[in-house]
Amino acid sequence: MNESPLTYRRRRATALGVLAGVLLAIVLALRSCGADAGVEAVADDKKAAPARPAAQLPGGGRRIFPDHRVVGFYGAPQSARLGILGIGPPSRAAAKLKRVARDYERKTRPVLPAFELIATIANADPGDDGMYRSQQPAETIDRYLRAARKAKALLLLDVQPGRANFLSEAKRLERWLREPDVGLALDPEWHIGPNEVPGKTIGSVTAEEVNFVSAYVAYIVKRHNLPEKLFVIHQFTDDMIQGKERVKRPPGLAVTMNVDGFGDRANKISKYDAFTAGPARFHDGFKLFYEEDTNLMSPGAVLGLGPPPDLVVYE
Repeated sequence: MNESPLTYRRRRATALGVLAGVLLAIVLALRSCGADAGVEAVADDKKAAPARPAAQLPGGGRRIFPDHRVVGFYGAPQSARLGILGIGPPSRAAAKLKRVARDYERKTRPVLPAFELIATIANADPGDDGMYRSQQPAETIDRYLRAARKAKALLLLDVQPGRANFLSEAKRLERWLREPDVGLALDPEWHIGPNEVPGKTIGSVTAEEVNFVSAYVAYIVKRHNLPEKLFVIHQFTDDMIQGKERVKRPPGLAVTMNVDGFGDRANKISKYDAFTAGPARFHDGFKLFYEEDTNLMSPGAVLGLGPPPDLVVYE
């Protein structure tokens, strides 16, 4: 039977429509299968790659105090006069620190050793930028970090800023502060004003300046899911930390006031008693000097302080 051109076009259009519908159904079915396969693949990938465990402190755990007592050596390799840590290679300091720390070990409170490396050193001359401080080279910090890790110890980066400020010096150290075993110490004795010179003037710091730095370090801890980080402020005069009662203790930081200064036993004990008796409670630290202290206190005498210090540092 002959068809008119109009009837042919209508029948062709109907056939193409049916074919298009069939093709569309096939495409959708394939896409559905592909999507399901993709979802299954992602699920399989998640099963195959479990989340990385949270970083821990040397020896395990994520809390410093009261789980441990920290015993450390202080100094820098530029001069033996800067402290015991800088005398000889770091491996030698690690071996001696291990022997010293043994006398502080208790079954209920194991020792966590620490290297307190002066990362920013106050100078008597202004330097090229007039800041009266020099900065430890990255290679030196890396060398002490490797040695600390070999000894299963913390690395505590100490800042003596001169005419610079603590926050800018801390930010320079961010690369290391992102590590789970690196803490920060502020040394206000060496934080001086625009017309002052380190060594000729005893410096100081305000609570607000300390809080800026601690907030910055606490942010690093939270952002990178790090274990508790040791955060130390040294003090050996009443006004060295201005507004001490306003110093904050942000989560993630073991904020420790380290009673500094050399002398005879009676004076050191008296200063420790005075500085730890205030209404603002922090973790307690105590510093000993191999050369300058008169009749160096034994570990037993140090642990006899009330309260016994959480941190003991030898210079």
